[in-house]
Amino acid sequence: MVEPTLYINEFGLDELKAMWDERFGREVYEVFSSFVSIEYEDFLEFMTSLLPGLAEEFMIDHIRALSRQGSYDTIVWDTAPLGQTLALLETPALLAEHLRLAPRVYSRLKRGGERRESVLEIVRRWRELSEESVDFLRSEVEFTIVTIPEALAVQQLEGVFAELERFGFRVARLVVNNVVRSPDSDFLASKAREQAGHLGFIHDRFSNLEVVEVPLFPHEIRGVERIREVERVLFA
Repeated sequence: MVEPTLYINEFGLDELKAMWDERFGREVYEVFSSFVSIEYEDFLEFMTSLLPGLAEEFMIDHIRALSRQGSYDTIVWDTAPLGQTLALLETPALLAEHLRLAPRVYSRLKRGGERRESVLEIVRRWRELSEESVDFLRSEVEFTIVTIPEALAVQQLEGVFAELERFGFRVARLVVNNVVRSPDSDFLASKAREQAGHLGFIHDRFSNLEVVEVPLFPHEIRGVERIREVERVLFA
């Protein structure tokens, strides 16, 4: 807890392992350990570090659970670069398609225990989780795109918006970070002139969105008071 109404949580590999273990870990391990000799902890380490999209998958599922609890007015998820994150959400569907092409092999791999289940069945449930995550993002989440007024970043915006449109996601606003407001040196004056063209393009191209310019601060944004500085800009 940072403030009585502000909570911050950072998820790493340990949290990811716990989520994977709870939903799929033991079942998948029972399948693979039937033909590969591997300890469970080693298997868990292998799966959670190797499978693309797994972290994003379970992070979204966790956020969806928090949303259902109704304990928070607003939940903010600071993602990795968005195009990469969205592409990884398709991993379960790609894996399911791969398994569909080799049913004679995979459908015969069974897990032990009281409820015997094929690999295809486990992947089907994983795919359902992926589809639920995408539906949640599409129907209940608003996206804020953060960029900077530089050539490469601005050029990449078109691809990001195309990817969002492909998934049917809603963009609420576009935040442009590190905008020079006080060009009181030759260096900053030069940066401000370069930024002006990019800012003009952004406002013209994305005029249907709320575009918020966040100035380049002379200090790092650390601590509650400096967060409030940014808040006053974002929600003026």
